[in-house]
Amino acid sequence: MPDSAQTAGGTTPAPADLTEGRPVYVIGGGPGGLAAAAALREQGIRAVVLEKSGKVGASWRRHYDRLRLHTTRRRSALPGLAMPRRFGRWVARDDVVRYLEKYAEHHELEVVTGVEVSRIDRTPDGTGWQLTATGGRMLTGRAVVVATGHNHTPRIPDWSGRETFTGNLVHAADYRNPGPYAGKDVLVVGIGNTGAEIAVDLVEGGASRVRIAVRTVPHIVRRSTAGWPAQGTAVLVRRLPVRLVDLAGALMARIAVPDLAAQGLPRPDTGLYSRVRAGAIPVQDVGLIDAVKGGRVVPVAAVESFDEDAVVLADGERITPDAVIAATGYRRALEGLVGHLGVLDARGRPVVHGGRTPKQAPGLYFTGFTNPISGMFREMALDARKIAKRLARRG
Repeated sequence: MPDSAQTAGGTTPAPADLTEGRPVYVIGGGPGGLAAAAALREQGIRAVVLEKSGKVGASWRRHYDRLRLHTTRRRSALPGLAMPRRFGRWVARDDVVRYLEKYAEHHELEVVTGVEVSRIDRTPDGTGWQLTATGGRMLTGRAVVVATGHNHTPRIPDWSGRETFTGNLVHAADYRNPGPYAGKDVLVVGIGNTGAEIAVDLVEGGASRVRIAVRTVPHIVRRSTAGWPAQGTAVLVRRLPVRLVDLAGALMARIAVPDLAAQGLPRPDTGLYSRVRAGAIPVQDVGLIDAVKGGRVVPVAAVESFDEDAVVLADGERITPDAVIAATGYRRALEGLVGHLGVLDARGRPVVHGGRTPKQAPGLYFTGFTNPISGMFREMALDARKIAKRLARRG
């Protein structure tokens, strides 16, 4: 695909020299990358967004049909452009895509599509960054913002016997709607927000049986209580002591969430915020509680292995679903891009984000690789401002 630059006037040929004036390169045309580019432009800094697909918001275009932001419209806007009121309080996937398209147009962002960056290195003179990209391109910039996304590469565990399974096994990234599963017995593996919502979608879409495999029992929270969004509480408690938030969370759960132990979902034995600090985000209820309580979604033990038409669970039970949807998460896949720079932790996550850069890699920024309870869009907006202000101070 030839690269092109998207601006407010539509699609025009990309500038012949993308390194003119050593711009700041932003890798990824999703919400984090667009927010960073807009904030940089506001500071008078030229930013070039490099997007490997043909359009901005590529990952959002691939999400399942019923997905909505779990954060409010008002708290999900990116710098410099509010989300339209007509989108409602919980913004639908298609409206998120429309917003990102409008955002790039509104800020007249320089977005170059069809260009994938495979490696980032310091320039030989140490004054900037050199990007190796498709088509043999070698681009040089004064700084780089990596915004390739938290959900980059689908991950399916290497279950024993997986290749022999005679049913249909797909990752949640390939799930769009319940249509193909009507009348079928489906096992959803993973009870994070994606797995929980897909399970409810399947029930409402006519699947004959829906089970959900649970390795670690999640905290479940109401998306809003008496009109107050869970995100609002998350923003307020972020700086409070973990133990205090754990205690408050346990009290709220007993008030707002019924005990589902009899249905196979006991209350977690570790605190909500302790889990968050370890990287586990609570599940926002969009119908799971009622579905489990009513026996329409049945929790089962974690998947241990596959054996032809059977799925073997950790408790020894063997089940024979028609289809298995693995909501088992994603890899950030940053190793090839920046792994040689020593800027990733043992789990492949950037050691810093926002306005901070690694000591050994000044001028290299990351955004969108955390999953905070206060909302990813909100945090990416804050990151964008911090990155832009930091670069503006550097001159």
